[in-house]
Amino acid sequence: MVMPDLARVWTRQEVLALPDDGNRYELVDGELLVSPTPRPVHQRAVGAFYRRLHGYVRANRLGEALFSPADLDLGSEQLLQPDVFVIGPAAPGPREWSDVGIPRLLVEVLSPTTARYDRIIKRRRFQRSGVPVYWIVDVDARLVEVWIPAEASPRVVDELLEWRPDPETVPLTIDLLEVFREILDE
Repeated sequence: MVMPDLARVWTRQEVLALPDDGNRYELVDGELLVSPTPRPVHQRAVGAFYRRLHGYVRANRLGEALFSPADLDLGSEQLLQPDVFVIGPAAPGPREWSDVGIPRLLVEVLSPTTARYDRIIKRRRFQRSGVPVYWIVDVDARLVEVWIPAEASPRVVDELLEWRPDPETVPLTIDLLEVFREILDE
């Protein structure tokens, strides 16, 4: 279960110094979020979205698709581990997570223990940091919430999900019906 430590304000350095004990630690505006190891269905969803993004990003030379564990700071001393993310092209590529900057796209797959944090606390931080697009994947509901900065509510997609990071590039279109069948092994 995700349990914040409300007793104090944490720093990025303190969180990075925590032991590698199988939990996933994140820091959002001084609040420590702790998540257990994800379930297999969560990991299948991460893989399904990563594969689609990786192929598209690579073919269009848009940067790099990556997945957690990661220690992104979004240029603001945070420590975030989105499930999947796309960073823009850099030459040479970043060597440290703190060098990544603001990703072009973040993807979080909901788990029963992380839904509140993904939908509220982390989403607000992503929006304030200027992340252009944030997808929240709800496997149980078979939909994706598409969030952009300054919007108070998401666009909810349950059939075809489209991402166009560059107006010069053909958009990526993901058939969500196919993806959820793959994830749920139907």
